[in-house]
Amino acid sequence: MTNSILEVQGLRKSFRKHPFSMQKLEVLKGFDFSVEKGKVTGFLGANGAGKTTTIKCLLRLAHPSAGQIQFFGENEWSSAVRRRIGFLPERPYFYEYLTGREFLRFYGQLSEKLKDKVLVERVDRLLDRVGLGHAKDRSLRNFSKGMLQRIGIAQALIHEPDFIILDEPMTGLDPDGRMEVTELIQETASMGTTVFFSSHLLHDAEKLCDNLVIMKLGEVVYQGSTVELLNKVDYSHELVFENNQSEIHTKVASSIEEVQGEIDQLRTQGFNIIEVKNKRLSLEEAFVNIAFGDKND
Repeated sequence: MTNSILEVQGLRKSFRKHPFSMQKLEVLKGFDFSVEKGKVTGFLGANGAGKTTTIKCLLRLAHPSAGQIQFFGENEWSSAVRRRIGFLPERPYFYEYLTGREFLRFYGQLSEKLKDKVLVERVDRLLDRVGLGHAKDRSLRNFSKGMLQRIGIAQALIHEPDFIILDEPMTGLDPDGRMEVTELIQETASMGTTVFFSSHLLHDAEKLCDNLVIMKLGEVVYQGSTVELLNKVDYSHELVFENNQSEIHTKVASSIEEVQGEIDQLRTQGFNIIEVKNKRLSLEEAFVNIAFGDKND
């Protein structure tokens, strides 16, 4: 039995180069990926890789040219499936004349999942959770960009979905806001909700994501565990040593064999070895190698 919330097979999408042309540009080139239930999965790729187009195809905001998309094991894009999904687009539209409380109540009612009393309580609780309790009765036209991003995330969560898709959820947030959203995503996942989000902020993705899907030029070039990706890249080793005047020095070695050779040589020369550190590439460095280097196998 599959443990995937989302299964994508052979996804393709082409666009006409201009309205009167018969020539088409293939943006998505026939790839597969899945999103594991109860996990936080990061969706990464350089600008133009095809992330937003993929998300639009998943949610039927754009019609795929080919391929199969299954949510919860269902091929049909039914109202029952849609009620189980929350979504924050990259450039959301807000009804600026509504207050924060009115905005969330409106979207909660659209889902038809929550009774009015439960919805009222959830609106206030969620506004507090995203740091907007003080602004619940303020019109959205008076919200800052960061505040709008937070209310957008609250909108994606209001109907207690089983799966949320967030397109660049950290955009416009200050460091405190990013920390709050990070904690909210972690809390949401810990309660069993599956999270799939795209981001250019790789430091946040490294902290948050159990799994990764990485795109390059319309293809998926990596899918799997974040830890496994970082373990696949090369380590370096830093030797910290001191001389007889207690002066501290460091050397970098690229392999464990080189480390052993350096230690033998340094000890022969009378140096004391203080520490050997394993230095692993960050997600940002690994991502650059994949997204901008040769295709990763």
